[in-house]
Amino acid sequence: MVDFSRWHSIPPYSLGKEEKFEMLSVALKELTVHHEMQCEPYRNILSASSFSAASAKSYLEIPFLPVRLFKELELLSVQPEEVFKTMTSSGTSGQSVSRIYLDKITAANQTKALTHIVADFIGDKRMPMIVIDSPNVIKDRSLFSARGAGILGFSIFAKDRIFGLDEEMGLDVSGVNAFLEKHNGKQMLLFGFTYMVWQHLYKELARTGSTLDLSNSVLIHGGGWKKLVDEKVESSEFRKKLNDVSGLARVHDYYGMVEQTGSVYLECERGHLHTSIYSDVVTRRGVDFEPANFGEVGVIEVVSILPTSYPGHVLLTEDEGIILGEDDCTCGRLGKYFRIVGRIKNAEPRGCSDTYNSMPLIVGQK
Repeated sequence: MVDFSRWHSIPPYSLGKEEKFEMLSVALKELTVHHEMQCEPYRNILSASSFSAASAKSYLEIPFLPVRLFKELELLSVQPEEVFKTMTSSGTSGQSVSRIYLDKITAANQTKALTHIVADFIGDKRMPMIVIDSPNVIKDRSLFSARGAGILGFSIFAKDRIFGLDEEMGLDVSGVNAFLEKHNGKQMLLFGFTYMVWQHLYKELARTGSTLDLSNSVLIHGGGWKKLVDEKVESSEFRKKLNDVSGLARVHDYYGMVEQTGSVYLECERGHLHTSIYSDVVTRRGVDFEPANFGEVGVIEVVSILPTSYPGHVLLTEDEGIILGEDDCTCGRLGKYFRIVGRIKNAEPRGCSDTYNSMPLIVGQK
């Protein structure tokens, strides 16, 4: 199994591509053997793919699982009694949802990885936190939605926390202002899903003419871009409009999914999403699933060393993206950096905030 103590001792954006590639290959092949031994459906998939971890040269050869498979099968690599938390993906009405089973070890490593990644962007000191959501979303602690999991995951950075929306999803301007006054002069952390921030923070402030001084705040947001694209709102306009109504200047988008919680890809100051030492992205051509070149649009494959209680370490998403470069982003962080282009044609809607209110099912090998 992966020695996580070694990984947690390494700064999250400090490995050059050769060293990182070798370390990930070793760790991901070890995970593949672990899941093959512990998860019968996964073992059957590898058998059908004629895959042998012993002969694989790198993680690029490990068969990927489509994320949709977690809606079809119960995939876990621990005994049922070891599961203490089940997370579900968001889905529109009538859709099935992915179920991700966590034991305590996996959950702890996800939290540690998330802490190291986010601290590189906002520092390691806890801050007062405003969640742009309703408290209703985290009431059931035993069964987490993607929204609830995101809120609770990022709450590790909070020393005091309020929800900015009431139970009817209305913006609590007076409550937020009181919280800002309580922590006057301190840097604030805002967290929310992209469309929620747009719909319930920006639009409400713009509609009512209410004011919030968020000039000393940093916002981390993710998911839900589809609705903003439908409204023809791009990232630059999203930032500008928020700044216009609140003075908010520091904004970091992130890319992540419930199937690989902890392995988030945060947006740097140059507007690029970054891989950390815990994870990597590969873009694959839709015609043959061979790796695409940098600068070429492809279907995004995500790999992560964190999933040990379920075989979620090598996944093919339903998103398209472009890898822009590696180890040479002007922000100074090492690793690949990339951007999301959109959903592949016929993919199900899947945004955390898209869902408040077809790709073929395949298992691939290089």
